[in-house]
Amino acid sequence: MIKLIKIKVIILVGLVFFGCKNNENLDDVKINTSQGMSLLNTPLIRRQVNPAQDSLQIVKYLDALENYENNNKLADNIIWLGRRIAYLGDYKRAIEIFTQGINEFPKDARFLRHRGHRYISTRQFNNAITDFENAVLLIKDTEDVIEPDGVPNRLNQPVSSLHNNIYYHLGLAYYLKNDLKNALKYFTECLEVSKNNDMQVATRHWLYMILQRMNMKYEAASILNPITENMDIIENIAYHDLLLFYKGVRSENELLKVENGSIGANEATQYGIANWHFYNGDEDRAINMFQNIIKNGNWAGFGYIAAEADLSRLQ
Repeated sequence: MIKLIKIKVIILVGLVFFGCKNNENLDDVKINTSQGMSLLNTPLIRRQVNPAQDSLQIVKYLDALENYENNNKLADNIIWLGRRIAYLGDYKRAIEIFTQGINEFPKDARFLRHRGHRYISTRQFNNAITDFENAVLLIKDTEDVIEPDGVPNRLNQPVSSLHNNIYYHLGLAYYLKNDLKNALKYFTECLEVSKNNDMQVATRHWLYMILQRMNMKYEAASILNPITENMDIIENIAYHDLLLFYKGVRSENELLKVENGSIGANEATQYGIANWHFYNGDEDRAINMFQNIIKNGNWAGFGYIAAEADLSRLQ
């Protein structure tokens, strides 16, 4: 473990040294901390970037900015600038950058895909749906491509593609609006283009929840049939564990990592379990868990947004 930490420190120092001319560049990077309003009418506030905590992402953003300034008419340069500023938490600015890309490259579905994602982050679901539905039209009869990761997983092996990201996020946007029929439609489309276990478990998780909420118990159970404990999962471990929980193989406490009364699981896991209680009739338990996510979670996480959407309707 100590050796691994040393390696990470060496890599980080190297990136900072070679990626920036001096440390003042790191300090100069600022974002708009006000990102809109939640569905519960509370401000969406991101913390200001901190060079001590965010050096790696700042360096990558500055590299993307330099590439953009050298050639702001290259599609990849616009996309990566938008993605990098979004990773720093400035979703509003990312939306502006992706909008520029849409204007420059109206037939490049990647810009609609990424802007739609950040519309979800900022609770603009109708705008997200419009973008993703337009992206669906653009990718019709085109070959799918793997999307490079902005934040690589442990194997530095991307698991998602342009097509399944478009269908996935479109299904999610409809789910957040409680339009379960359309959510089911697009997550089903997503399942058809999900070519690896990671995307299979992520998509099947949302399909299972949607079918349960639609009281389609038999269809929901069939979604779990291919799920086994020994599946090779690179990054979507939380969704895999949730599916095993739905099958009765994992316990709630195992997934929530309860220790001394505190919960160590992420928003996705907490939301999946809360939702399980909801469609199994324990609404009070579900609401308490939704509220705990809102109190302690990251408001950009999909599980957090879903809990927020449910509470906005239930309350």
